[in-house]
Amino acid sequence: MKKGIIGKKIGMTQIFDEKGNVIPVTVIQAGPCAVVQKKTVEADGYDAIQLGFVEAKEKHITKAEKGHFEKAGVSYKRHLKEFRLDDCSAINVGDVITADTFAAGDKVDVTGVTKGRGYTGAIKRWNLHKLQATHGVGPIHRQSGSMGVIDPARIFKNKKMAGQYGNEQVTVQNLKVVKIDSEKNLIAVKGAIPGAKDGIVFIRDSIKA
Repeated sequence: MKKGIIGKKIGMTQIFDEKGNVIPVTVIQAGPCAVVQKKTVEADGYDAIQLGFVEAKEKHITKAEKGHFEKAGVSYKRHLKEFRLDDCSAINVGDVITADTFAAGDKVDVTGVTKGRGYTGAIKRWNLHKLQATHGVGPIHRQSGSMGVIDPARIFKNKKMAGQYGNEQVTVQNLKVVKIDSEKNLIAVKGAIPGAKDGIVFIRDSIKA
């Protein structure tokens, strides 16, 4: 990986290209992110940088985090994320990473936490067909069909059933960067990304590009 940044999902909109085609995009406020820590092959076994995003008040951080930020000479941050890089020799602690580290046309992977939907039935959670609700079968509504088999007379592990749905980390790969607004630190990527509005996301080079 050559570059990465922490951002906040603003929402979705659409952009018209030079041919007049409509492109659905997600707008992300990417940075500014401060470099809080730098790791090298000699000291840590791999190259990486730790970025901090969104200013935080002193009462909202722990004593250990306070010392970590003060050692780096960086203001307190609410979110920290480590990005492994191929080469971070040109980056130093205290540097600021902004949206213009990416450019229009780049392919990126975006990681976020999906919307939490709580305890959900199998039809919504796994998109199963509904059980027939007429001709003597009912009254049953939005219930999945047979759960087990005759032999062995039990339900197998990993059966798709009701349970917690959402609130999990998901990565959408190979999204195209459509537009960059370096003044406002905004990145517009084609398509949808995980999470609700104002959710924290991580943007990095696409591993499939």
